[in-house]
Amino acid sequence: MENNTQNTNTNYRELHEFSHRFTPDHIRSLKDNEIFVFGSNLQGMHGGGAARVAVERFGAVMGQGVGLQGQSYAIPTMQGGPKTILPYVEEFIQFAQQHSELTFLVTKIGCGIAGFTPQEIAPLFAGAVEVENIHLPEDFWKELVLI
Repeated sequence: MENNTQNTNTNYRELHEFSHRFTPDHIRSLKDNEIFVFGSNLQGMHGGGAARVAVERFGAVMGQGVGLQGQSYAIPTMQGGPKTILPYVEEFIQFAQQHSELTFLVTKIGCGIAGFTPQEIAPLFAGAVEVENIHLPEDFWKELVLI
């Protein structure tokens, strides 16, 4: 019996192809054209994790749970399972496509306080793979290049 370990998925991409689009693990400052993308709740109570950083450093607005605010963009992750997050991710990807002059640094949304894993959240960003101005965490890329 022949051992076939070759990947036959025609969508397979090498991780190194995207290394220039890895979001840094810790974002302390942004260039003028960069946007910090974080997980939020629908009520916009940005009390912890990346949401708190967004308020303290990047102009996120308490009470605004979705969309662009200052140099940040909120994607709700606390209202249910990954299927409830998908419409907000799709809306974000469309927004990024319409604003190619900006670079969006997506944090590990949903993988902190919301309690999801990169394996659950990364597939939601499949539509971002070909959007050059969207940068994702390396853990998300590891999942996406194998889809």
